[in-house]
Amino acid sequence: MPRAAPSRSQRTQNAPQASQSQRPTRGGRNRAPVEEEEDDDEQGEDEDEMDTGGSQARRVDGEAELDRKAGDLVRLALFMEHKRTALRREDITKKVLGSSSRSFGAVFEKAQKVLSKTFGMELVELQSRNYREQDNTAGDDLQEARNATGVKKKAAAAGSKTYILRSVLDPVIIEHAALSDERLLEEQMADDPEGDDDDIPRNYGSIISWSSTDQLGALGVLHVILALILVNGRTITDLDLRANLKRLGLPGSGSVTMTSHSTHKSLPIDTYLGQLIRQGYIDRQQLGGNKAAGGKRGRAPAATQANADDNQAWEWRWGNRAYSEIGEKAVGQFVAEFMVERTRDNDGDDDDDENAAPARARGRVKNRSEVVEKKLATILKGIERAAGGTLTDVR
Repeated sequence: MPRAAPSRSQRTQNAPQASQSQRPTRGGRNRAPVEEEEDDDEQGEDEDEMDTGGSQARRVDGEAELDRKAGDLVRLALFMEHKRTALRREDITKKVLGSSSRSFGAVFEKAQKVLSKTFGMELVELQSRNYREQDNTAGDDLQEARNATGVKKKAAAAGSKTYILRSVLDPVIIEHAALSDERLLEEQMADDPEGDDDDIPRNYGSIISWSSTDQLGALGVLHVILALILVNGRTITDLDLRANLKRLGLPGSGSVTMTSHSTHKSLPIDTYLGQLIRQGYIDRQQLGGNKAAGGKRGRAPAATQANADDNQAWEWRWGNRAYSEIGEKAVGQFVAEFMVERTRDNDGDDDDDENAAPARARGRVKNRSEVVEKKLATILKGIERAAGGTLTDVR
């Protein structure tokens, strides 16, 4: 028999069930989004891992780039120091940093660590000329007034944005490295049996041999010139400087002896003075020049082209490199020790009486150190008065 068609009531009862089975339930409506959120979470974790790995890679690349630029700065500083030429900030930006000029501080700090650990040196910024002259002209009284009122000098013009390399080794280390050692001397003599040649530096069995240093004689002349400038009130006219050098056996037509490693065996005094100006050890300015307009500065004129009036119109001062590398205290100590040693040489007759009167000689030896210290202190005070103020250390 054919099946009877369902009634309207039956269709009505079955319709919700069918629609219920076809429509997604409430839980079914939430099930699909949950699966999508789980997929999004997994994708987010993968992206986080990629971001972390990418940031680490960028960090490693950044450190490698920083090390490379620091190494470039170290090489550039050593190259410029070999020529005794100051390193300018713009040269660092152009040759080392390039477009990354904002990384100067990080690169400079890392290069400082390499220089200190490997070479025992540091980059130091030279003071600007105007700031130094203002500091020297101020004097002790003005500085005390500033300290009392709490007024500080402007530090904006202190730096010149030029740098030099300076040793950071302790003076005690240098002193011990210059002492002679018998075993080292034997090895040096074995390696160099023909050490009597005048062109070959002599061996002293020391780690640091002053006989093989660069331009030892020229450095001695430099320190004498700095001493003459210092004890003449920190400035000396060109005429007075040349007169003093002539008394010391270095006339205007004389020359300064260089080492065998130099291109020239000797340099005329005027050429040597011009070299010291370029290197920043001394400075030369025309008297009466307009300092606001910069004044007139330049190389020393040749002796054949300058008369007494021209010489009198120029004066010499310390350069910014001398203040940062040598210091007034070191030059003052050099002069004081020389003067004390000279007085000891004049008192050499007392040593001849030591065999005749040993007790009296022992008493002199016992008190000699105290006498030397007193003489040094007295001479240093005289140098400070002659310089016109307290001697400064390296800056």
